[in-house]
Amino acid sequence: MEEIIGLLSTNIRTILDRYPSHIYEKVEEIRLRLHRPLEIIIRGKPHYPGLSATPYIVTADDTLQLMNRLSQYSIYTLEEELKRGYITIQGGHRVGLAGKVITEKGEVKAIRDVTFFNIRVARQCIGIGESYLPDLTTSTGEWLNTMIIGPPQAGKTTLLRDLARLVSVGKEERKLSPFKVGIVDERSEIAGCVKGVPQLELGWRVDVLDGCPKAEGMMMLIRSMSPDVIVVDEIGSKEDSEAIMEAVNAGVKLIVTAHGYTWSDLEKRPSLRPLLDSNIFSRFVILSKESGPGTFCEIVDSSGRKIGRETEVAQW
Repeated sequence: MEEIIGLLSTNIRTILDRYPSHIYEKVEEIRLRLHRPLEIIIRGKPHYPGLSATPYIVTADDTLQLMNRLSQYSIYTLEEELKRGYITIQGGHRVGLAGKVITEKGEVKAIRDVTFFNIRVARQCIGIGESYLPDLTTSTGEWLNTMIIGPPQAGKTTLLRDLARLVSVGKEERKLSPFKVGIVDERSEIAGCVKGVPQLELGWRVDVLDGCPKAEGMMMLIRSMSPDVIVVDEIGSKEDSEAIMEAVNAGVKLIVTAHGYTWSDLEKRPSLRPLLDSNIFSRFVILSKESGPGTFCEIVDSSGRKIGRETEVAQW
């Protein structure tokens, strides 16, 4: 959190300092909206703290200081980030931006007058993927094509990141050798790259395409980096599905995430239906946020049949 605290105004830093350490460590988002109450999301629930008994109202100075520090006092350095609507900062944290959108020929050129900020705290939970290994790998040490399903903020990316790390470092007890991992990190959330350098621990055998569209990135990795396993977050388009099928035909394994609440939700998405019909994925890990991010629901196979453990994996 030190990287985030350094970006904020004195008033907001003072508010955050009032949280006990065990609560402070559970902060998921810090939202600044000009002339509206400061919002802190803690384990999925909104809080509206203040310097007194009333909620703190975000001022123009608060947003100006944040924007200046994000841009290192040169807004022109953020030209590409302002097109995408987010900035990845040291530590892998992501700051979402909203305001007046400038378009040119139907495409977003920039966001001007940024007055809404969503600081998403990146927390790496090393080791959370280990309990899944018996169900996601074979007895001969091969990884199975796996899709992680869950609603927003259910912990899909957090689990995906740790699985990518496990593929890269291997697990001797499970007779899993380290494999080459290619990550297509379109929104800089898996590796949290800053200037091309991952800010999160992923092991030695990882290559990352940061800020690259998923479908194009998968093909680029296959052509240039010869990955054993490709890791992609939030697939959903027809192009994503076509690229995944190309990757499988090239002998590459995949670990991906997709939005959904149940396995049957995927059947309702025309762009993903070809993947189900082709039995591309052998395992579907279904998460929820019922008891907090990372609440384990079940693992099912390509026919939707439940497999694996009966006990729940503790949420993180």
